[in-house]
Amino acid sequence: MSTSKDIFKKHQAQTFPFPSCLEVASAKGSYITDVNGKQYLDFIAGVSANTLGHSHPIINNALKEQLEKYSHVMVYGEYIQSPQYKLAHLLSENLPEKLNTTYFVNSGAEAVEGAMKLAKRVTRRAEIISCKDSYHGSTHGALSIMGNEEQKASYRPLLPNCHTITYNSVESINKISNKTAAVILEIVQGGTGFITPKNNFLQKIRERCNKTGTLLIFDEIQTCFGRLGTLFGFEKYDVLPDILCIAKGMGAGMPIGAFISSYELMNLLTFEPSLGHITTFGGHPVNCAASLACLQHLLNSEIMKEIEKKEEVFRTHLTHPKIKEIRGEGLILSVELEDEGLTKKVVEQSLQNGLILFYFLFTKTSFRITPPLTISEDEIIKGCQIITEILNKY
Repeated sequence: MSTSKDIFKKHQAQTFPFPSCLEVASAKGSYITDVNGKQYLDFIAGVSANTLGHSHPIINNALKEQLEKYSHVMVYGEYIQSPQYKLAHLLSENLPEKLNTTYFVNSGAEAVEGAMKLAKRVTRRAEIISCKDSYHGSTHGALSIMGNEEQKASYRPLLPNCHTITYNSVESINKISNKTAAVILEIVQGGTGFITPKNNFLQKIRERCNKTGTLLIFDEIQTCFGRLGTLFGFEKYDVLPDILCIAKGMGAGMPIGAFISSYELMNLLTFEPSLGHITTFGGHPVNCAASLACLQHLLNSEIMKEIEKKEEVFRTHLTHPKIKEIRGEGLILSVELEDEGLTKKVVEQSLQNGLILFYFLFTKTSFRITPPLTISEDEIIKGCQIITEILNKY
């Protein structure tokens, strides 16, 4: 008789040869419980997605209330649906005027795809510049601008005219020219272990884009909705993009993404051709209801004000000779260890000890910490103690 693990590995498409196979029974707050009743403290939050933790009553109530009214009724953009327009309006009220119009999609990769199309439509140029070791999604267009050849090689040919510069390298900025439609950057570079901008890199990119008539796209799929202590990461660095891509944490556990720009630019998608960008389930009313409830709660609570203090707690309690560096900012942190083997041991042993950690795509010597923003200081200390005990063992 097939077990759930057998079925999972045979009939559900896999992304990795050795998944953890944690079998989930329930999840609440900062904890996931497996089918045997074992609890795991969650330091990952579905990879930056569960902003308010698991099964938050504000999110659950918003979902139930919307489900009682209606779910999917029509393809995106045809009917007026209150979860969509209320979320779009609240976003506009908390973004600069230049970012006042939102197109809702289903994921971060779709947001990036839409942003790339918009940049080409606005500029009538073909070239897209991203950064080495960047990650913007796995769909065909997003893969084309991924900055890692190992991930791309098996799927070529990809989109032409996609080139890379080096994150934080001011010298490479000159590659941006009057042939460049857009530069797309992560505010905090994710796949490499949360590299933060240095030496006014973002400001200098902005200046170069202004000079060449190039659109600047910020990929805030991981940093949006408070993870750096501000609603959006660009606020932290005082640089304004032309197009903003968000997803993950904006849904508080539900699948939703968006690309955001000015009304003037976004309106170009409505003609030459009409239906310039279309989606069936984008802006799903149930998912928009969850995102709206999450955004309202963040704006009306002290959660974002507590992020800096929680980061300090992590840095205070994660001190060990085998920890070379802690990168990142707010609650998007990367712990750099001595070697790949030790990182693997820490992640695997932590799961055995009731703590969920996770890897990065492009660096094997670091592990990720992106907990719910609602995690308590006691929970942070508890998880750090588990990590420290494992480091002492090895």
